[in-house]
Amino acid sequence: MDPFALFQQWFSTAQQDPRLGDASACTLASASKEGRPSARMVLLKEASERGFVFYTNYGSRKGQELSNNPWAALCFYWWSLGRQVRIEGRVELLSPTESDAYFASRPRQSQLGAWASPQSQPCTPKLLSRRFAAVSREFAEQKIPRPAFWGGWRLLAERLEFWQAGEARLHDRQCYERFATGWRCQQLFP
Repeated sequence: MDPFALFQQWFSTAQQDPRLGDASACTLASASKEGRPSARMVLLKEASERGFVFYTNYGSRKGQELSNNPWAALCFYWWSLGRQVRIEGRVELLSPTESDAYFASRPRQSQLGAWASPQSQPCTPKLLSRRFAAVSREFAEQKIPRPAFWGGWRLLAERLEFWQAGEARLHDRQCYERFATGWRCQQLFP
């Protein structure tokens, strides 16, 4: 089976499971130029053969790490289904047109929040509230443009691993790796 079709199948099942909340929540792992790793939760906004898309402030820790070291990994864990998907590959910035289109689709409060938050910088609750109030006044009753410091990233999958929980820890692990000739799938010991 094509790994993207399998991901879409699993993702669709996870989206229908009310126990999971938001099935698009996944861990994004990145690393600094020196190779020091960090991980955080992001929301997947698009998945296709073109890649796996998420959005952030380019000046955030993750944005800077991705700019300086363009290798990353995503991990989805859908506990109620006993499933995990790990995706590894290079990342690239989305075009300004793609980022503009997604930004325009976001709720107004989320658009204002993107302007108000210099993500990953030191802050106090009062400072964040003041910044939000200021940008709310600045953009009162007008269309909010996408900030130049905010946009999307696409992870170009080179490896996808599908894990299905099994009894007695006899889990099913299928690993797809991209080669010049296409995808190769192999079973892995759990």
